[in-house]
Amino acid sequence: MRKKTRALMLTLTSWIIVSLMLQFTFYYFLNGQVAKIMAPVIAQPIVVENLEAEIPGTNLENLQISYGKDYLAYHENGVLKVYNLNQEKVVFEKAPTGDGDYNKGVIYYQWLPDRDTLVYFFARKNPNPTTTVIVPIEEVNEQGTVDNSATTSPTTEPDAVEDPNQAPDPNPTTPEKPVKKSPKTRTEIRYNNPQITEVFTLELPPSEEEEIAPDDRYNRSIDSFPAGGEINQMVVSTFTNLLYLTIEDEGQFELMEIDIMKNVRNLNRAQETLTQLAASDKFGTLYAKSTSGQSERIIALQGWNREIISEDANDIILGNRAGTLYLGHVENDYLVSVRSAEEHSEEDNLEFKTIWEGSVPFDDLKKVIIGAKNEIIIYDDQIAHIIQDGKNKEIALSGEENYISFDGVELIQVTRVGMSTKIKLQPLQ
Repeated sequence: MRKKTRALMLTLTSWIIVSLMLQFTFYYFLNGQVAKIMAPVIAQPIVVENLEAEIPGTNLENLQISYGKDYLAYHENGVLKVYNLNQEKVVFEKAPTGDGDYNKGVIYYQWLPDRDTLVYFFARKNPNPTTTVIVPIEEVNEQGTVDNSATTSPTTEPDAVEDPNQAPDPNPTTPEKPVKKSPKTRTEIRYNNPQITEVFTLELPPSEEEEIAPDDRYNRSIDSFPAGGEINQMVVSTFTNLLYLTIEDEGQFELMEIDIMKNVRNLNRAQETLTQLAASDKFGTLYAKSTSGQSERIIALQGWNREIISEDANDIILGNRAGTLYLGHVENDYLVSVRSAEEHSEEDNLEFKTIWEGSVPFDDLKKVIIGAKNEIIIYDDQIAHIIQDGKNKEIALSGEENYISFDGVELIQVTRVGMSTKIKLQPLQ
């Protein structure tokens, strides 16, 4: 009996140990997955050591290199084209659907920062710019109030108490039935947006694949997009799947937010201009320079909630990468200092520290990139300034036009020769 009891205890103990080990393994795996979501590992940037291509045509505008450095998007004579640098051919084109003020075709495009996917906005003329609707006419009664009743009934006295001793009425009357009235209506012409603006995502296959065509996906139409409006800037929070864009239309500005469910909402206030956008990958927070009247400030937006980050009109937003926000201070067209702050949570206030002081020429023509190694790159077609570890490094650029990839690692030199455009890719540093 004792031997059976001991064997049973050993069996139970063994199962308990195995169960605890399985639970520990499961929770260890689960914690690892949660950690990846809460603090995702940012992939290392792709670097192309040396690549040269010659694209037919010289009227190439707004050149943008993809995340993989293997596709080039550009505008040529109003047509969006995507060029496969490895296969040396155009693999996608999107032209306007016709002529006219509203058949603008692709009005804006931008690569996503973590994959070979191009987001673009396509504008075309609305074939049904007006609609007619039938609306009821409100009638005012003698008391001066609106009468919306569809039926009327004759006025009757209150019911009298019946006398049981009274003889029945030899000529009873039948109560009148309610008279139904047809409400009066009128036809109104309502003007809709004469322009249809649609959002597409173009997913590109691996550049060595010749049999797989790009996947051009329609996402949605934006009814509130103003006809003739221009997109000035777009930023993407990849981990929260939020997209922000600023739109200018005849001096009026709109800030639009589009989420993963393709919901659209406008976040700016009346008479407010928002520029210098930067989106947080960690929390989806949007940082922007807000100008309203004589007031200039840097704000953080979480939906409708706003927080003031800086009220110094000379402060500018340089960018945001990997949960760090970078602000610069400009005096007399020179960047004289850079401050940074790490994002810890949506509730915590940002604590800035100065990471560089010096003097770099800075104006509206300069482009700014926060590189993959948290370097601040300020450049034009002649020179690039790279601020890192408290130092400023200058690099002369030799192309006719020069572009730097979103992650700051690749230099794209553009030179027009004869009837073609030469493209040269090489590491920036």
